[in-house]
Amino acid sequence: MRKMTGEEFDPLVSFFDGMAQASWLRPVHDRLKKGTGSWANRAVLDVGCGTGRLLARGVHEAAHLAGVDLSKQMVLATEERLHEHKQCGRLTVVQGDAYDLPFADESFDVCLSTCVMFLLPEPERGMKEMIRVLNGAGVIGMLNPTNKMNHAAAKAYCKKSGITGFEEKTLLQWSNVSTRRHRYTAEQLTHFFKQHGAWVVTHELVLDGLAVVTVASWNK
Repeated sequence: MRKMTGEEFDPLVSFFDGMAQASWLRPVHDRLKKGTGSWANRAVLDVGCGTGRLLARGVHEAAHLAGVDLSKQMVLATEERLHEHKQCGRLTVVQGDAYDLPFADESFDVCLSTCVMFLLPEPERGMKEMIRVLNGAGVIGMLNPTNKMNHAAAKAYCKKSGITGFEEKTLLQWSNVSTRRHRYTAEQLTHFFKQHGAWVVTHELVLDGLAVVTVASWNK
């Protein structure tokens, strides 16, 4: 399986920004943020931050927001969206690789990743990096497609939910890529995080079971 490059994502800033605002993804982002608890006075990292829409939910809450993305253009879009917070030193956005996050060990209280880890040839390698930069009592929140996700199932979900046009295109694109990359069961994710020291791992199925929000927390 080939590892994608940042340059492949550079022309897709508008697509992913629109996807982050889609009616099927916005509520999932809300659930993910709620699941990771309060961000008040916490340092929060989004791995594969895209255009910064998820981080933007915490601008009036977190002590520090950080984003990393493989695409230079996504980084620039996040910096533009959260410009005020960068100016006051509460934002760090860098171009970087999920396999080698450019942050020191135990730098963050909350680590997030949505629609990203499943793309990697070795998702577990990226998840280990999230664990490395998480502090001793931190929380990881992720969104991944389940093994029920495929084009036909996504198409049926769109029809049932009245999702059309561009929003339907984004969900179908996610379904098509997921069948060529990685899909997960809750049990697989629980096994991985427990194996790496998590105390509690919870899951919430979303999009009629086509995807899963996972929250893992532990005290190292």
